[in-house]
Amino acid sequence: MKNRATAKQLEQAVSVLRQGGVVAFPTETYYGLAVDPFNDRALESLFTLKKRAGDKPVLVLVREPGEIKSLVASVPPVYEQLISLFWPGPLTLVFPARPSLSHWLTGGTGTIGIRQSPHPVALALVTAFGGPITATSANISGLPPACSADMVRAGFGAQPDFILDGGRTTGSGGSTLVGLDREEQLWCLREGMLPLETINRQIYPRRVRRPAQ
Repeated sequence: MKNRATAKQLEQAVSVLRQGGVVAFPTETYYGLAVDPFNDRALESLFTLKKRAGDKPVLVLVREPGEIKSLVASVPPVYEQLISLFWPGPLTLVFPARPSLSHWLTGGTGTIGIRQSPHPVALALVTAFGGPITATSANISGLPPACSADMVRAGFGAQPDFILDGGRTTGSGGSTLVGLDREEQLWCLREGMLPLETINRQIYPRRVRRPAQ
């Protein structure tokens, strides 16, 4: 299983990102699509490639927790415990976004989803780039996400601009998505690879609630 990228591959990928291109790369869940989240033209290209509606936000990966300050208006205290327990890992937290962030990132919601990936290729890419990158799933909107470089090629043809082939990903689910309401109640917005029961066991007596069905 390929789970490392060479220095040359990373250099090529970073060059593409710097020029506003799109890079596909493996994560601990599925393959993701990276662009520079502070480049509006790159974000627009990403949405065009995915055929994604403009009101759908995209999540972002960071190298380490301290990097979220460039993206968020504030860090809710309760998130500090979740970050300490579950990052790096398949837990995406929804933060209040900096007002300066592109609407492509937030979808006009005023929030931004962020996580830290433990996958060696994802971590190497975000480290080599030197800042946050997007990590929306590598698929045309509404179609299954890609679990391999071959699936990325099959789904997008000649695009994206560069693929970091890190072998097959688990494909067992997306990240678990958790948000916070004004009363500081945690809510599970999507249960993925990280079971809600595991989170609740670790943060007891706090808990993440499921929305009413």
